[in-house]
Amino acid sequence: MLADILIVNASARTMSDKAPRAEAIAVAANRIIFVGRMSDSDRHAGPDTRIIDAGGASVLPGFVEAHMHLFGGASSLDELDLQETDGFEALKAALLEHGRSQPDADVIVGRSVNYSILGEGTRPTRQDLDRIIPDRPVFLRSGDYHNAWVNTAALEMAGVLKGHDVGPGSQIVVGEDGQATGELQEFAAMQYVSARLTPPGRESLGLAGSEPEDISQEERQSDLALFKKGLSYCASLGITTIHNMDGNFYQCELLRDLEEAGELKCRIEVPYHFLPSEPVENIATADKMAQQYNSEMLWSGRVKMFMDGVLDAWTAVMVDDYADRQGERGTPLFTAEHFNAVSTEADRKGLQISVHAIGDGAVRMTLDGYEAAATANGKRDSRHRIEHIEVVHPADIDRFKEFGVIASMQPIHPPGNGCFPKEPTVHMIGKARWPYAYAWRTLKDAGAEVVFATDWPVSPLDPLLSIKHAMLREPWSENDPDQRLTMDETLAAYTSVGAYTCFKEDRFSRLEEGMLADIVILDGELPEHPDGSSLWPQVLMTLCDGAITYEAGVSN
Repeated sequence: MLADILIVNASARTMSDKAPRAEAIAVAANRIIFVGRMSDSDRHAGPDTRIIDAGGASVLPGFVEAHMHLFGGASSLDELDLQETDGFEALKAALLEHGRSQPDADVIVGRSVNYSILGEGTRPTRQDLDRIIPDRPVFLRSGDYHNAWVNTAALEMAGVLKGHDVGPGSQIVVGEDGQATGELQEFAAMQYVSARLTPPGRESLGLAGSEPEDISQEERQSDLALFKKGLSYCASLGITTIHNMDGNFYQCELLRDLEEAGELKCRIEVPYHFLPSEPVENIATADKMAQQYNSEMLWSGRVKMFMDGVLDAWTAVMVDDYADRQGERGTPLFTAEHFNAVSTEADRKGLQISVHAIGDGAVRMTLDGYEAAATANGKRDSRHRIEHIEVVHPADIDRFKEFGVIASMQPIHPPGNGCFPKEPTVHMIGKARWPYAYAWRTLKDAGAEVVFATDWPVSPLDPLLSIKHAMLREPWSENDPDQRLTMDETLAAYTSVGAYTCFKEDRFSRLEEGMLADIVILDGELPEHPDGSSLWPQVLMTLCDGAITYEAGVSN
């Protein structure tokens, strides 16, 4: 068979046990029709075949971004990035410059704010932000997207200067004077304020777990454009499959519009976001979504839940006290009884489950729920997941293999390793728990499948950057285990394991004959044993479903 595209002179890592390395790959329509030696590839070249010379560079299966938030990530591309900003004067300069660059913006929005941006042990207040911009609302999100800080103008516009009850697990923090301090803890508080600003924030579309109301045609077109922008950005980084970790029917409708128009540049899975306040019976809605959206490019079939918050806000649920706060262990968002019942019903319906669980207490509760489901329904190949697992209790490590639970982790998240500072998080975890923090090698050695992702926009989306940080991670102390995987294991966690997690390992994410043609071509070769001085390649071309979705130097 003649190929539409023939990639030659490649240093391909196929992620396939059949032939781990290859020099040439041929694609016809949306399938791979040949993987092997260059000397055997000539028979697939015809007069209309586009031949791509990889120049000895690395060629891989397309990256699977197994945990991200597409709408929020796309929104963040136009926001002020404060990740590298440190100190009041630097914050002031950045906000004022951003404000001058957007004179018509009613709200100044920033992201990736470190909890210690104003000094260790000090959180921003509305008064701090008032000293910089007193007359326009300012809304700044923490790097983990679980906290925000706003000025007085934003609180007044939202009508919450004296606080407001936003439900369990979240709060608009109120000081001793009876007025809001400017700190918003967790999603419900952030969304309550954001939705009441002018214009209302749409960055958390889907995270709330509900369907947006009264969407105008103008808003719908704007949301479609934002999805297209985000998908193009994903393709530019070699991503061919997305596991979105927030979802509703509205997002699915928009993505189906793009699919039907031939503008869906990545495969995408959209879950049903199940809230702690929902009754078990609402699993039927998740099942309906799974039945309604089930194509090769767009599908549902997963239930996403949050068990806890984050370490830096003491909202992650721990088995034992936080090292810096005696008596504080965090409060779970679900009761054990309710979560077990929801998990059991979702499992009975054949749905997959993903649960945000950062603290070891939340991880344990999630494992308990999966065990309850297996006890009630019988063990099956469910491939349920736990998302993040920033701390795991040693007594729970073997339970991942026992119940076939997938560890979904972010190699760029360990404090001091990637995009987050080492303190205060490491101190809050406590030295006794360091060996079990971000412990992907420990979990893998215990038999768990480990899949990697970024949680974009919480951290930068580039898979190659995450792979680099995964390979260069250093322990916090000489007594801590080395949690790094090998290069091949790390690449698998970003490719073939990602397909495995959604039962599509026979469809894509391996370079094999007959597989769907999801391929990324780099402009250089990945180092086998990288160190801090290693040069890292960038994406030269991305193919998804046999179509070129990104080509460097070409308008995409």
